[in-house]
Amino acid sequence: MEGLIYLDNAATTYPKPQIVYDFMHEFYQKHGVNPGRSGYDMCMATEEVIHATRTMLTRFFNGTDPDRLTFSYNASDSLNMIIQGMLEEGDHVITTNVEHNSVLRPLYHLKHDGIIDVTYLPFDDKGYIDPDDVKREIRQNTKMVVVNHGSNVIGTIQPIGDMGKICRDNGVYFAVDVSQTAGTIPIDMAEMNIDLLAFTGHKCLMGPTGIGGSYVRQDVPIKGTRFGGTGVRSAYPFHLEEFPYRMECGTLNIVGVAGLHAGQKWIAKEGMKNIHQREMKLWDRLRRALQETDGVTTYCADGPEGHIAVLSFNIEGWDAGNVGTMMDVDYNIACRTGLQCAPLVHEQLGTDELHGTVRISIGPFNTDEHIDTAIQAVKDIAARRRE
Repeated sequence: MEGLIYLDNAATTYPKPQIVYDFMHEFYQKHGVNPGRSGYDMCMATEEVIHATRTMLTRFFNGTDPDRLTFSYNASDSLNMIIQGMLEEGDHVITTNVEHNSVLRPLYHLKHDGIIDVTYLPFDDKGYIDPDDVKREIRQNTKMVVVNHGSNVIGTIQPIGDMGKICRDNGVYFAVDVSQTAGTIPIDMAEMNIDLLAFTGHKCLMGPTGIGGSYVRQDVPIKGTRFGGTGVRSAYPFHLEEFPYRMECGTLNIVGVAGLHAGQKWIAKEGMKNIHQREMKLWDRLRRALQETDGVTTYCADGPEGHIAVLSFNIEGWDAGNVGTMMDVDYNIACRTGLQCAPLVHEQLGTDELHGTVRISIGPFNTDEHIDTAIQAVKDIAARRRE
């Protein structure tokens, strides 16, 4: 839409870099065939791009084996495979109140069916999980800890490295959802002791929707939960145990993989640190202005350290949804309102009774002018409540 100020990048980054659009279009025109199924040149060229993308992302997360970097629809898809593939009857899981429904719902279903027990850790008043709380809640039957690296509601980055060390020292598997951080915050699976990682392509990795994946560390005993075609050993009646087939079946979203491929190149060219610093400079400008505005409440936003460029707020006297509508209709600003698929965050903050929050999430193509317009919009709406 012409003139739209897009501030909903935590939902999906928009626009994408031009290189992503161009490469996806060119790739699908020249190589839009099924990879790994035949030996003709076009098929092999398609497989080369897929393997190259596995390799690029494996290096990006500091994994060791590109075959263990597998593709899926999105992070929710991968988290379902991780949770259902790892947990068995009698297992105990530790997770947190900052989780997205992509973690909460699979765990809830298993708990509801009497298969597992779950402990939910609260965050402190600044929005962070205390790693010592993880340590205190580990039981003899604790199988896994599942943690959101960066909150899609309050933007806090959790101390993953400290949690990972506790898990490794106690023989507990550590799974991390990096949906909001992959592409803007460095993630080192070895240094952070991450056993299982789930990512999505359409956020900071700058790919399209419909593509995501996971990385599973060697010797992690994950079971496959999907079965079907692989293009190899077709006479064998069971789905293959070796990676990447254990976590993949059927035809891959090759256009999505191509988008991730181009996105990786764009991130490398721009510099992940530079991208994050630009976004956080705009975030801090927005934060300061909103916190100086009478009637506006921000959540867990003391400063840019330990944050991604996500800011949630409410305006006294206004429903969050109504604020979002006014920002859209009156100012042509796209942002997110409601519970943002993370209900436990809002229950702990008390914002569930306010129908959630207004969330502004900044991306690499936002500008000072965009933020100035958003600030003025919030100030205007906050002033209206006194009329």
